[in-house]
Amino acid sequence: MTAVHDLVCVGIGPFGLGLAALADPLPDVDAVFLDQAAGFHWHPGMMIDGATIQVPFLADLVTMADPTSRYSFLAFLKATGRLYPFYIRESFYPLRAEYDEYCRWVAAQLPSLRWGRRVVAVEEEGDLLAVRAEVLDAAGAVTGVETHRARHVVLAVGTKPVLPATIRDLPADGHPVVHSADYLPHRDALVASGAVTVVGSGQSAAEVYRDLLETGVRVDWVTRSPRFFPMEYTKLTLEMTSPEYTDHYRALPGALRERLAREQRGLYKGISGDLVDDIYDTLYRLSVGGSPVPTTLLTDTEVVAARRDAATGDTVLELHHAQLDRRHEHRTRAVVAATGYRAATPPFLAPVAHRVRVDDLGRLDVSRDYAVDDAHRIHVLNGEEHTHGVTAPDLGFGPWRASVVLAAVTGREPYAIERRIAFQTFGLPDTAPEGAPEDDPADLLLEAAR
Repeated sequence: MTAVHDLVCVGIGPFGLGLAALADPLPDVDAVFLDQAAGFHWHPGMMIDGATIQVPFLADLVTMADPTSRYSFLAFLKATGRLYPFYIRESFYPLRAEYDEYCRWVAAQLPSLRWGRRVVAVEEEGDLLAVRAEVLDAAGAVTGVETHRARHVVLAVGTKPVLPATIRDLPADGHPVVHSADYLPHRDALVASGAVTVVGSGQSAAEVYRDLLETGVRVDWVTRSPRFFPMEYTKLTLEMTSPEYTDHYRALPGALRERLAREQRGLYKGISGDLVDDIYDTLYRLSVGGSPVPTTLLTDTEVVAARRDAATGDTVLELHHAQLDRRHEHRTRAVVAATGYRAATPPFLAPVAHRVRVDDLGRLDVSRDYAVDDAHRIHVLNGEEHTHGVTAPDLGFGPWRASVVLAAVTGREPYAIERRIAFQTFGLPDTAPEGAPEDDPADLLLEAAR
């Protein structure tokens, strides 16, 4: 009989890796983590020189659950001789390349990680779950099949890049049309095109625009947002990344949650204020001497259609300005679509579809304790933005969520799970939303495990 693991996790992004690092020292957790990639790489297509992450270094893989962990960002700095330089730098925000290096440093120390494993099915075997994975060689060819049996399965497959339908079907030949996730591999071709239009309103769009601004290429920026929103980063707003706000959000009607999800994008999908200012300062500097900067910035403008001009090779974007209710034809050559990411139900769940809850839109119906089945054996990391709100993609909340999952796996609380952290009340003082402290998800999980 092959070994039975306590948990098998599919996907080793930051959230899966954080769960692995927190599970590693626990004597009562036998865990295996699978990913089809050959090794850890975090957003390699957006590893723009000098870019920083948008959260402080405390939002690493483990610290918010276990500040004493050997896998903390500060431990990485000490081990690599960079702790004092980081201290002298006096910035809470690590470089993106530095955060990626930190994650790879953690990954190299964890024997529970299995790279080159493409999961093809999750099946039931009695009371267990069997995760079947193809073994891939360095070239991506299948060399075998493995089965990992477990009591719990964790889905940490993350989100996938989304291209708008208006540009998705443009011909693949000619000038590149790429999602920002693939920006760096196509950067030379984008610059060589001579004219690039960036579509999108968040940090990725701003970083691509800023990176191209001094290359000499014409670069335009189009967003349907009413303005170039800075990410809101005031302290009372940051309290929304809390167990209390998650409880409040989950208690709201579904239609209201959908509306709030759109309205709250600026809380975590906006542009850092420093980058907004840097873009303006760069435009100002480039305009010295009266030379016009070859750029146009358009807000409240949506791409409603796109085509290729066979005669010129141009990409023609049809734009609609919402305030003016007018259309305009915009000619460019290459396009970078910084249009975000979306979670999807993994196809390998098909064999257990009868036990996995989904909503009316086919999205995973994630419970307060991050489970998608009534037995609380299939858990989700970062696939619950539609059910849990702004905490889902937040790096700093990842360790808290991992702590809840590990409580389900162990039947105890290996890492203290904070119940209340906010000064403010998100509903009314005389209302107790579902998931309030008397019905705490961790308490319910511990009771179920017993």
